[in-house]
Amino acid sequence: MFVKICGLTDQESVAAALDAGADAIGFVFAPSVRQISPTEAARLAAPARGRALCVAVTRHPVNAELEEIFEIFSPDWLQTDHADISSLSAHALEPLRRSRLLPVYRESEVLAAELPARLLFEGTVSGAGRTADWALARAAAERTQVLLAGGLNPDNVAEAIRHVRPWGVDVSSGVESAPGKKSVQRIHQFVSAAKAAMHAAAAT
Repeated sequence: MFVKICGLTDQESVAAALDAGADAIGFVFAPSVRQISPTEAARLAAPARGRALCVAVTRHPVNAELEEIFEIFSPDWLQTDHADISSLSAHALEPLRRSRLLPVYRESEVLAAELPARLLFEGTVSGAGRTADWALARAAAERTQVLLAGGLNPDNVAEAIRHVRPWGVDVSSGVESAPGKKSVQRIHQFVSAAKAAMHAAAAT
């Protein structure tokens, strides 16, 4: 089970995610209480290089913004709404040859005739703690690798995994003690619950 902890803003939460065994950590560059600069993200991500994938999380980025993120932060993966890709220039996307693209699909968008090899399934609003439509997510997970996001937390992630059978899970507000402030305890609880649920699902 692939686990991503998103919206990290300080060294303590990065360390907690790594210690808990997260496979990826996300840094938000879109407007949000969790938004940080590429320079700050590069500093925070330094201890994670080689231990977890470092993901740049954007939404509707302009070409210059994306170029700055790649130059300064050098993400392993780029996460952005799938519709954003067509609006970006070939020059801005050229660094994707050195990283992976994680397109975001929201709710009924996964009913498209064609889907990428891997996608992030999200509710209509990112980082708001709103549970995504698990029935739609399950349908998508039967067709491709789905990283499930939207309203997940330590208390419901096992149920989500049993219902959706995703490739992985992604959490942000569900491991916070206050908006934008990660809880070390909840990060550990989430990763532990997700990994345990994966093992249980594999045994059935």
